[in-house]
Amino acid sequence: MVNQSAQRHVSRGLRALSSILAMVLTMALMLLYAPTPSARAMESTTSAESTDGMLSINSSTAVLTDTSGYHLNATVTNTTGQEIPAGTLTLAMNAFYTFVSRNDIQDWSEGNGRIPTPQSVGQADVPALQPGASANVSIDADAHQESLAAINSWGPKPVLLSYSANGTPLAQSHTFVTRTGAGLHTPSTPALHITVAQPLAANGWTTDSKLLGQLVDEGGISSSKLAKIAMPSKDDDARLKSLQQTFAKHDMLQVVGDPTYLQAMAMPTRVDGITQPALFDMTAYSAMNNAPAYSAAGINDRQWSAAKARKTYQSALGDSNADITAYAWQGNGNWTLQALTKARQQGYGTVIATHDFEEDDAATVRTGKTVVSTDAGDITVLSAQNVLSGLAQGKATSDDANADSEGTTAGRLARFVAQSAFYQMEQPYAERNLLVCLNEDSDPSVVDALMSDIEQSPWLNLTDLATLKDADISEDAASMSTDLPQTDGLTDGMRSDVQQTLSALANSSSNIKRFNTSILVKPNGKDESDVNTWSRQLTNAHTIMALHALGGESPSRSTMAEGANQLAALLINGVAITPTESVNVVSETAKMPVTISNSHPYPVKVKVSSLTDSMQIVTSRFDTVQVPPHGEAQVAFTIRVSTSGTANATISLFDRNGAAFGATQVTHITSALQISDKSGFVIIGFAVLLGAVGLWRQFNRKKDPDE
Repeated sequence: MVNQSAQRHVSRGLRALSSILAMVLTMALMLLYAPTPSARAMESTTSAESTDGMLSINSSTAVLTDTSGYHLNATVTNTTGQEIPAGTLTLAMNAFYTFVSRNDIQDWSEGNGRIPTPQSVGQADVPALQPGASANVSIDADAHQESLAAINSWGPKPVLLSYSANGTPLAQSHTFVTRTGAGLHTPSTPALHITVAQPLAANGWTTDSKLLGQLVDEGGISSSKLAKIAMPSKDDDARLKSLQQTFAKHDMLQVVGDPTYLQAMAMPTRVDGITQPALFDMTAYSAMNNAPAYSAAGINDRQWSAAKARKTYQSALGDSNADITAYAWQGNGNWTLQALTKARQQGYGTVIATHDFEEDDAATVRTGKTVVSTDAGDITVLSAQNVLSGLAQGKATSDDANADSEGTTAGRLARFVAQSAFYQMEQPYAERNLLVCLNEDSDPSVVDALMSDIEQSPWLNLTDLATLKDADISEDAASMSTDLPQTDGLTDGMRSDVQQTLSALANSSSNIKRFNTSILVKPNGKDESDVNTWSRQLTNAHTIMALHALGGESPSRSTMAEGANQLAALLINGVAITPTESVNVVSETAKMPVTISNSHPYPVKVKVSSLTDSMQIVTSRFDTVQVPPHGEAQVAFTIRVSTSGTANATISLFDRNGAAFGATQVTHITSALQISDKSGFVIIGFAVLLGAVGLWRQFNRKKDPDE
């Protein structure tokens, strides 16, 4: 009993002593932490002013091995209104942390995670910065650095980059590094399959004005030239060369090319598949649900079918036997059941869903393949994994993450690598194949960096589209229809843009059709075949431009619609009224000559109309004239005058169906009516006779007796 009492007193004494020591240590830390006046001023300033954008990661090691070391380069910018004294950039991590959930990894990316980072990797000095000034800072740690060597498990690790001056924290950036299993005594698990698809399309299209002029002026061009009447924008060559270099470095990158783009190249790039011609937006077509409007714009189903895509590809290669898989690439809308049915009717057995097809809240990621039953038959959908594809396309996972490290390419790539490792660790023994889709306008340097990171990630195994298309999937994914997107996905702005483009194309298509059928003369004989060929080429040229205008790429929409309108205008305005001088009329009738010119290589036949703004000075109403190729013809309208005065005659052109076209001309008519024919002299003679009789009567009459 005595010993127990003594032990209790000793225990109480130790607890009391511990409490006293804790209080002393706390007070000491408070004294040590007490900020200097300059630090207090810095805290006040940075709390009152935004520090967003102070830290920007330019490059960092995304995949860490036992020999790579860690290397980071960042830009520090003074976004405050006062000078920041010299400071320090510190890189720290948690070598032993394992992310346990998707929320866990997302919170860290957004800067909300409460994960300690006790292991310091390195520091670098930051010079004093004036407001708006920047400094480029690097931190390099070799593979033997203590914190890096301490990592004992593979997977993503949290990394914190912090900037401080005078002991005051100013900015932080939360990023990741993913350790491979190299050099670690950990069991290996099967790699996660991943397929990366890069659509190869022009970065904007424009009309080849020279070829357009030759087509209109010379009566046709070769079919190979006609196919290139729509050409990639001027700045596309340098980008294509960089992309081709990237493709050569990474042979597992799946390139899916627009066949019309391949046709425009002098030497077509090797591709693993082709898209629909001009990346025609099938999803928008289904969303608009207005086939007559597309037909009026000059587009029919044959022009964007899988068969047409392969034929264009064969033409690009100059090999009529070349075969390749055609994929229907998603446009701005969603792959609804209606859109998938139409794609299947068009001959596409596989479509690629780049967005809004995968479930955002799925418990785990699954193979990006689904088989959908439609009225036209089964169709396979290869769907992009949302998070990885978004990061690869330069999109942050959230606004908060964008404000933190995902605002830069390096930050997004580090997150991509970490996220892919996390997906593998979620189900390490489940066989899955994830699809990552890139953008049509991907930066070649970013694609190169992404593929290099994937190739250095042993938990990932790159596959091709054929492997993904043949992958085994669950029964639910093998026949999916109820979980398809229920809305078409077009915003009001997108819908309005498509409608305006359709209206513009319908107008130009109508004018070209009218020129071919109601203005152009198709003579019998040997010229008939030539003029028919020219007519078809005019229609085909419009179709090429209309297809590009209705593709998924918005910059091409306006430029190609303008090109189609330019073609129609050249045809319509090629038949014109030559301006005439004013006409002076000095009699009751006269002739007003009107000259019609034709700049086209084949004859035209039109109606010419004249209408005055006066009831006293009028002209004959219509005349018909045939104008020879590259020539002129004249018609003469009869002018009838009933009094002196002036009038304006409006001269107009009408096609053979009576519809007006082209520019009008106004001719001024002046009438100074003079007696210049026999009837006038008769009238004058009769008047003289009456006058003479009157005078004779006045002098020779007998006076009345009453006068």
